[in-house]
Amino acid sequence: MVDDSRGQRMVVEAGLRGRGFTVHHAASGQEALALCAELPIDLVLSDWIMPGITGIEFCRALRATPMDRYVYFILLTSKSDKTAVTEGLDVGADDFLAKPVDPGELRARINAGERVLAMERTLRGNNALLSDTLHKLRALYDSLDRDLIEARNLQQSLLRERDHQYDTGQISLILRPSGHVGGDMVGFFDISPGVVGLYAFDVSGHGVTSALLTARLSGLLSGASPDHNIAITMGPDGPIGRPPTDVADAINRLMLSEIQTERYVTLIYAIIDRRSGLVRMVQAGHPHPIIQHQDGSCTQLGHGGMPVGLLGDAIYHEVQAKLMPGERLLLISDGVTECPNARGDELGQEGLEETLRDLAALRGNALLNALMWDLARWHGSEDFPDDVSCALFEYIDPG
Repeated sequence: MVDDSRGQRMVVEAGLRGRGFTVHHAASGQEALALCAELPIDLVLSDWIMPGITGIEFCRALRATPMDRYVYFILLTSKSDKTAVTEGLDVGADDFLAKPVDPGELRARINAGERVLAMERTLRGNNALLSDTLHKLRALYDSLDRDLIEARNLQQSLLRERDHQYDTGQISLILRPSGHVGGDMVGFFDISPGVVGLYAFDVSGHGVTSALLTARLSGLLSGASPDHNIAITMGPDGPIGRPPTDVADAINRLMLSEIQTERYVTLIYAIIDRRSGLVRMVQAGHPHPIIQHQDGSCTQLGHGGMPVGLLGDAIYHEVQAKLMPGERLLLISDGVTECPNARGDELGQEGLEETLRDLAALRGNALLNALMWDLARWHGSEDFPDDVSCALFEYIDPG
């Protein structure tokens, strides 16, 4: 209760007696500000006209003071004109009470203030709970983000070599997940002297589930031992490559019988004889492989095929091609061909081949990096909407 008249303060306090309030007295606005800074005041009843700072100036100063709680402010005034009421509301007063104070009206005004303060306390409690929850969620997100960054590094480490030089050819690989981790993978492995396996696959969906399946399938095509690689078997003279269609069949059966996931996988697996340039491959729903000739023109291979992990009776067909010295084989994911521009138009197979013709003079990783730059220019950003991967084999004249 703020009033320079002690008698007026006592009258107001008498009207509140027995209602459970603790009433603090202040004879001036300055004294009231000091009390509000020291005590958890909920409600202020302040006279308008006082020596020193007025009730209006006190209200303005109180509202400018940083607080973690709301203070309900009632101005006591003999003024009744609209200008005075507007001035009080402008500085932050919540209500007005005419002098002399009527006890019944005083209780009604305070009851209204109590309802506002009760809602404010509830809101403050909810905000505190929300703030605490957001803090916990932020900590959880930060932890998850660190885990996903580590998972990305581990997934990238599955590409033990991003380029490899043979005497009769060169392999180059690139992998760009659209998020922390993705469902694309590319790789290669030696089968026997002069023969190499090259693969690219794309697990449906995105995120951790696809990445885990990617790691599992990548393990099936790792190493150069028949004990560790599903694509290699033992022949009479040592390791030999299983027919590409058999590899697709084996992965299809494995996914349907053991892995038991709702995901499916598009795949290209190729056996390349680096001595003759002969390529035997299977296409299982993956975008068409491309042979780029020495003059920059491109030939599309394959007939599409059924993804692995969908149907137990899927039939896969072998595709053969022969690389001439100076030609190259490119395996790409649909993150390249289906990448949209600002209008939503996809790059498509024709757009990819046009880009490859423009980049025909580049080799190895320089070609793949330039392809990524052109794709980013087409999309308008390096944040591609889907995982992007490429596997490149360039054939060198063995003579």
